[in-house]
Amino acid sequence: MDAYCEAFLDYLKVEKGLSKNSIASYHQDLKKYITYLKKKSIERLDKVSRKDITDFLFFLRKDISVLSISRILSTIKNFHRFLLREKITTSSPVDLIEAPKLDKKIPIFLSLDEVTRILKAPNLKNPQGIRDRAMLEIMYATGLRVSEVSSLKLSSVNLDVGFVKCKGKGSKERIVPLGKIAQHFLQKYFVGGRPKLLGKKISIHLFLAQGARPLTRQSIWKMIKKMVKKAGIRKRVSPHTLRHSFATHLLERGADLRSVQEMLGHSSITTTQLYTHINKTRLKEIHNRFHPRAK
Repeated sequence: MDAYCEAFLDYLKVEKGLSKNSIASYHQDLKKYITYLKKKSIERLDKVSRKDITDFLFFLRKDISVLSISRILSTIKNFHRFLLREKITTSSPVDLIEAPKLDKKIPIFLSLDEVTRILKAPNLKNPQGIRDRAMLEIMYATGLRVSEVSSLKLSSVNLDVGFVKCKGKGSKERIVPLGKIAQHFLQKYFVGGRPKLLGKKISIHLFLAQGARPLTRQSIWKMIKKMVKKAGIRKRVSPHTLRHSFATHLLERGADLRSVQEMLGHSSITTTQLYTHINKTRLKEIHNRFHPRAK
């Protein structure tokens, strides 16, 4: 079974072009699944029944959320479809199993004032602060995921035209406008920040730590947490909160859904439509607060 798991992960990497993070998630899900099957003395994947899988999902309910269970079920479905396609098995026991229904949670986002306070939090008197300001400006200007920001190369940015190029989920490439303010702080970083972090070394990466090391997702997360605290904001803010704020503020100001979908790199417009619920919720709150007959 372990060998088939490895073959499936190779397929995701080579044929599907998934990122390291996505493959790592698939790997963790499969480990849970295979470990459970072995504990139940199921040694062959063609012997797995629909009941075995539903029992596994019920077993998971003790410790993890419905969202995580839904993701693991998706992994199992893709795995068994791969086995069927490769003729390792002759049927798939999982196709008729429905994913648990998920509550649609409205993403947390920041007001324009809160975003501005975070953007102004870095200390521009040192190269790290100049870098952090440029990075925050890019994240809010483009809605890039933190993994996309950490993997940006020098060649990803075109300041003359004002665009940034990135690779999203499934290695899909997209181009997003930067805006004048983000361009300004990136130029500032190129002149007064990056050369000092680079020293005498050479790097193709855009955002660097001291000694020319590329910044990791974790270090960007820590930086944002620090800036949120410095800005005096009590909300739980993650790198994704800036992405949510980017989309929400665009739609509030009249941007069309398709354009926002393209900038966010969503494969389905259904995902982007979640942000329209934010606008409806806010409109209702405003109506309740100010209309004389709302209450």
